[in-house]
Amino acid sequence: MKLTQFRFDLPLNLIAQNPAKKRDDSRLMVVDRKTGNMENRTFKDIIDYFDDKDVFVVNNTKVFPARMYGRKEKTGAKIEVFLLRELNKQNRLWDVIVDPARKIRVGNKLYFGENDELVAEVIDNTTSRGRTIRFLWEDSEESFRKMLEFMGETPLPKYIKRKPDEDDKERYQTVYAKHEGAVAAPTAGLHFSRELIKRCEIVGIRFAELTLHTSLGTFRPIEVEDLSKHKMDAEYYQIPQECCNIVNKAKAEGHRICSIGTTTMRAMESSYTATQQLKPGEGWTNIFIHPPYEFNIADSMVTNFHLPKTSLLIMASAFAGYDLAMEAYKKAIKDKYRFFTYGDAMLIL
Repeated sequence: MKLTQFRFDLPLNLIAQNPAKKRDDSRLMVVDRKTGNMENRTFKDIIDYFDDKDVFVVNNTKVFPARMYGRKEKTGAKIEVFLLRELNKQNRLWDVIVDPARKIRVGNKLYFGENDELVAEVIDNTTSRGRTIRFLWEDSEESFRKMLEFMGETPLPKYIKRKPDEDDKERYQTVYAKHEGAVAAPTAGLHFSRELIKRCEIVGIRFAELTLHTSLGTFRPIEVEDLSKHKMDAEYYQIPQECCNIVNKAKAEGHRICSIGTTTMRAMESSYTATQQLKPGEGWTNIFIHPPYEFNIADSMVTNFHLPKTSLLIMASAFAGYDLAMEAYKKAIKDKYRFFTYGDAMLIL
């Protein structure tokens, strides 16, 4: 398929700038692949579509405050530094994106905080905007982490045209976030409240947890028309044995497996057996799922409404079927669903 097939006109006022007042009060469009039916519900109604012993597979990654603001030595020019991943804990080496990049060269020092409490040195260029930096910090690892937490800002996507506030620290995390390492939230999971999870468990729905640390590569623009030529950035994932046990037992007994989000789906589609069983594993995945694609583990999926020509929209289309997905997006725009990170959700059955 071609990238231009995933273009549509999205009114900018439909890109959500704030989360719903309550997580599970977001809207939910339910799309049935067999019948083509679409209905408008509220997210808390998701419980009506699943039964005892069905499984929700969730991504328990935790977002860290990845966006920092500093200044360049000598000139004092303001620099945004976006932490991507830690390369070496002992030497405090990090892959980052800097903006404006043209001002940042190897050997430059960057200062953070009103009193220059934190200093970093640029030691390598990785891409046009990418750099490797070393934080010059000689105190304990614990104190370094606290400093990053203090200096960092919740990394809301650029499409959200406001500064993050205190509420975002909580709302830009799932309630089940555990393992820090993501620079973007697994947004489908943001709709689950603790109360809704408890209600699901009461009716017998089981939750299985895996981890995929979402990187900015998930949102990187696709720059090739032929989708088969697009290369995804690698992201770290881990699927524990316990998750596999829950999923495989439910599959064997004929129960439904629902992937909560595209990141969860990518992790599962990176680690399965020839008999379509989920297998434990960890490593880096750069799988790019686009139509046509045969899914191996999940038979339903929750996902947000995504921006045009993105890998997230393309994967949702692979799962729902291209024509049905595009019809659903037309309906979403007509019915004024909220799009993107803090937007509403779609359940594809």
